[in-house]
This record gives sequence, structure tokens and C-alpha cells, in this order.
Amino acid sequence: MKILVCISHVPDTTSKINFSNGDTEFDTNGVQFVINPNDEYALTRAIWFKEKQGATVTVVNVGGADTEPTLRKALAIGADEAIRVNANPTDGMFVAKQLAEVVKNGGYDLVLAGKESLDYNGGMVPGMLATFLGYDFINSCEGLEIEGTSVKGIRQIDGGKETISGKLPIVIGGQKGLVEEKDLRIPNMRGIMSARTKALTVLDPVGAEAASKAVKFEKPAAKSACKMISPDNLDELINLLHNEAKVI
Repeated sequence: MKILVCISHVPDTTSKINFSNGDTEFDTNGVQFVINPNDEYALTRAIWFKEKQGATVTVVNVGGADTEPTLRKALAIGADEAIRVNANPTDGMFVAKQLAEVVKNGGYDLVLAGKESLDYNGGMVPGMLATFLGYDFINSCEGLEIEGTSVKGIRQIDGGKETISGKLPIVIGGQKGLVEEKDLRIPNMRGIMSARTKALTVLDPVGAEAASKAVKFEKPAAKSACKMISPDNLDELINLLHNEAKVI
């Protein structure tokens, strides 16, 4: 089984986020980047299939050369090879078209991706990718079993879970639950050294235009200071809740 894992290069959640060019672009200065958490669950599940069923695992990213350390980390975790499509990931449609071309040329049986990336939270790419390929698709997947060409996925729905059966080839939009959090891999020294010699292929993008663009970004309003009220002063508490917080 040939597995392709789509990797997004996203800011660490501890990074301080700012915007530039009139709040139309994300400012990357001083930002630490990591593997998108949902993609990391997908990658770990792919490596499980590699170890238990003899699958091969390729990771792919659409981005510039600055994303290669993230791909190298995925290789250090256990992927066999990496592909970088040398293009700025302008929007979900553009990224999905680039990934579809990689899948078609590589003949992958299973395509794993996070259900959404932590930066823009668009949640568009896995579904678009499945559409371009004509593959079955399971989103919000938190459990995945494969026997031969038969696929069983468990996905999260409102108020419960849904079990879906399908066939390879298939696209999976994964999330926490594909593996337990304790099973996520941390690269060891052997993996880091091995990653340096694994293949990282750079591809030119296919002709595709973005379908949308960001007009403006806004950060959430700063939180107001916390007011401490004496437990003996109920009148002031009620006044603040009614006139300032407007919750009663």
C-alpha cells in the first residue's frame, strides 16, 4: 500500500501572531513553525500501517524552501520520502490541485491529511482533493482500519460517531483519535540522522489559479482587565453584570 500524507507548515500555537501590509498578510518574522497537529495524527497512523502492513509513506507539502525543515521532521518521525511542490499555497483550491497532480503521478492508494490546518482553519483541502481525484472521502476521521482494499473509518458527528466503509483508493481527513496522543512520535537522534539522507523531491507546480484571496486579517480584541469584587458587595456585582457585562 502506498500512502501519501499531506503536511501543512503552520505556526506553533505559542507564537505571537502579527500581520503586515495593511493586515493582508501573515507576518512570519520570529515565528516558529511545526507540523500541523491534525497532519501529525495522520502521519503517525500512516507509520503504523508501514510498521504493521508494510506500507510505504511519502509526505508532501505545497510551499517554499522554508518548509523543508518541517518535511525533514516528518522524515525523521518515520516517513520514507518527501515531496515539496515549489509554490506559495495561496488558497485551498490551489493547494488541492497541486496535491491531486502528485497523487495521480504517484499512484497512491491512501491519502491522509488533517481535516484542517491550524493556521487558516479552512478545512477545504481534503474534500476538494477527493473531488479532483474522484476518490471516496471520509472527513473528521478519528479511527481508521484497512484490510486489503477495504476501509473502515470512524468519524465524529454531532452527538456521536459514525462508522463508514469504503474502498481504496480513498482520501481521509484526519484528526485527534486516529492515534492516541501518547503515541505521537518524537524524532530520535537516529531518525534525525536518517532524515538527512532520505529523498526530498522538489516539483514545479501545475498551472492553477487561486479561487479566493484574503482581504484582511483581524486579531481578537484584547481581553479587558479582571475586576475583583468583594463577596460582601453584591449590589456592585449585580450592577456590573447588568450594565457592563450585560449578562443579566
